[in-house]
Amino acid sequence: MASRSSQLFRTAQQYIPGGVNSPVRAFRNVDGEPFFVDRAKGAKIWDVDGNEYIDYVGSWGPAILGHAPNVVVDVIRETATRGVSFRNSQSARSRARPADLRLDAFDPRRCEWSTAEPKRP
Repeated sequence: MASRSSQLFRTAQQYIPGGVNSPVRAFRNVDGEPFFVDRAKGAKIWDVDGNEYIDYVGSWGPAILGHAPNVVVDVIRETATRGVSFRNSQSARSRARPADLRLDAFDPRRCEWSTAEPKRP
């Protein structure tokens, strides 16, 4: 019997070239098939077949606190009750303020930008 990930992969191949949205996840070079994630919490990911994995990638940075950390989920839940997308500027109740950000620690010369455009000098 085929795994649920294999079944989902076959279906995805009918709609997405290669069946995945990134060549990194294609698994062709290692003679395998991608797994389909069901959920994640902390540093762990579970696929639709119930297999558990340690996530060493962390979504390439956005999951630096782990997947679904309570502090982030709580803020998202509370904020979403007031609406999720507006064309207008946000009110003074916005949680993020420029003074809260540590921009002094950011040096754009040390960043590697992931785009299809040529790297700028």
